[in-house]
Amino acid sequence: MTARVICWRVLIVALYVFLLAPLAVVLIVSFDTRPYLSFPPASFSFHSYDAMFHNVAFRRAGLTSLLLGAAVSALSLGLGTAAAYALDRGSFRGKSALQWLFLSPMLVPHIVLAVGLMMTLQPIGLLDSFSGLLLSHIGITLPYTTRIVSSGLTGLDRSCEEAARIHGASPWQTFIRVIMPGLWRSLVAAALIAFLFSFDEAVIALFIAGNKATTLPLAIFQYIQFRTDPQVAALSVVVVILTMIPVVLIERSISLRRAIG
Repeated sequence: MTARVICWRVLIVALYVFLLAPLAVVLIVSFDTRPYLSFPPASFSFHSYDAMFHNVAFRRAGLTSLLLGAAVSALSLGLGTAAAYALDRGSFRGKSALQWLFLSPMLVPHIVLAVGLMMTLQPIGLLDSFSGLLLSHIGITLPYTTRIVSSGLTGLDRSCEEAARIHGASPWQTFIRVIMPGLWRSLVAAALIAFLFSFDEAVIALFIAGNKATTLPLAIFQYIQFRTDPQVAALSVVVVILTMIPVVLIERSISLRRAIG
């Protein structure tokens, strides 16, 4: 093993330690028995986890985030698939401009999007509502679902579609029976990404959500404004686990990186 290889491996290990160290600290602190955040813990118990699961505000916000993520995942996937198919298979004037339009939310900072969404939703009465959050999260996830599904469409063999057309299949039958079976990896990956982006989104929630519609990241932010105890660390551990499990399962079953392209 050469010195160069050793240096690269040491660098990679150091980067992993740097990235994972905060998570390890949060995990350890979540078992502390003191009513404030401090490291290292004085003693260990599951009291913070028990209190966190009995926290009504956290339960309501968690349910809202789960329902919102599921709705955003389904709607963003449907719209993104339709947009990707039109952009990949269609030929029309303004196609390039439309492609840039779909990608534009990826290029704009979320704080700028949040201010624009707040000013747009306020006159029509959608601030602090589930519908307003739903529209906002669809807007920020649609570029990703469109991009992932487009990547999947590009990798499909078009000769199968042509063969289906020759044998009398309609465009809809071709899409359902030929394209969809070859696109399922990308569809699952796109739905997963949309759900995770919606579930973890905090910046836009600060401007759009409120007392009536509170997501879990916003509930955490509101909680730490007035107190800092291990409940926050316990909830953070649970959120990290909930977001990591789907990614690991999808990566092991269908290869998320290959689906994204």
